[in-house]
Amino acid sequence: MLLPNVVKQNRLLASLPDLELAQLSVHLEQIALPIGKMLYEPGEQLSHAYFPTTAIVSLHYVIESGSSAESAGVGNEGMVGVSLFMGGNTTSSSAVVQTAGQAFRLERHRLKEAFDQGGALQKLLLRYTQALMTQMSQSAVCNRHHCIEQQLCRWLLLTLDRLTPIETAANKIKGAHPATPELVITQELIANMLGVRREGITEAAGQLQTDGLIRYRRGHIAVLQRAGLEKRVCECYGVVKKEIDRLLTDFKSETPRGG
Repeated sequence: MLLPNVVKQNRLLASLPDLELAQLSVHLEQIALPIGKMLYEPGEQLSHAYFPTTAIVSLHYVIESGSSAESAGVGNEGMVGVSLFMGGNTTSSSAVVQTAGQAFRLERHRLKEAFDQGGALQKLLLRYTQALMTQMSQSAVCNRHHCIEQQLCRWLLLTLDRLTPIETAANKIKGAHPATPELVITQELIANMLGVRREGITEAAGQLQTDGLIRYRRGHIAVLQRAGLEKRVCECYGVVKKEIDRLLTDFKSETPRGG
């Protein structure tokens, strides 16, 4: 059985009452998710739900031309596979690992069984679905109305929020401050996720680097001044972050920990 402190690296699981968490932990499997791994493709039958801890998963929509854009990201604040308890075993989007790391995997029938019991897990997953819908809606608005630099800042900040303290300490570039978080990702991949041209990301990242906010080198982005990114970002980042934090905080305050 997985230890409670290990399982609680995922914020959703950590919000569950101790009894429900213990019952669910028996069925959780800890796995490694390498970067680029496809967890599911459009129309594919879903077999598992994933609760990331140090990994980050990107939910994509792909059109006939092959172009794609990220609708939402999922890290240690959430889960991948909400369609499993929302009435369908398939989805029109794809899920691919954006940042390599660890996650907990739960078989489809185990999730459905626990959800149908109507306990704290059901309420928690429905709240998370609301937060996920907010993120998807805000991404659509942001990609339509805000400049590429603001979109890049939003993406960087949301990604940083999903990195655990352990990752932040470990992923650093030579010569950087120990607390300087580094993201392993190419400009091309960021462009694909935001649905913009790579040249636009190159220009925006170049400006942020010139201003001393980030350092970019060969597929690695080190964030040097988070406060600077927060000043440049549009309101979309704050809307998404506040909604996730609000729903999880409210849930914990309403739920007896030993129940």
